[in-house]
Amino acid sequence: QVQLVESGGGLVQAGGTLRLSCAASGRTFSSYAMGWFRQAPGKEREFVAAILWSGGNTYYRDSVKGRFTISRDNAKNTVYLKMNSLKPEDTAVYYCASRLGHFTVRYYIPTRLYEYDYWGQGTQVTVSS
Repeated sequence: QVQLVESGGGLVQAGGTLRLSCAASGRTFSSYAMGWFRQAPGKEREFVAAILWSGGNTYYRDSVKGRFTISRDNAKNTVYLKMNSLKPEDTAVYYCASRLGHFTVRYYIPTRLYEYDYWGQGTQVTVSS
């Protein structure tokens, strides 16, 4: 079992910055990747960014490239999502997720919901125009 707790959400004006944190506990030693997803009202949950615990390889959805940065602190079992130049369309509940097992393809970065095993409760991010 892995427990994930997100924090850092809030209300910010367009162009502002927020940093989300996701603290992992439990069976974290076997975790392979961590991801951030978001879900806006009336929309499906979508991939935002992901990082591999070993090596730090990252991947982002196109709409956040150059604005968002995912990072991890292995010692603290914590993953961060730094969000700069926020836009109203970034408004959503942000969830972090954990993938335990490796994939057949080395350094594959999971981007699909079903590729993750555990989920946090989410943190609200609201960007006002």
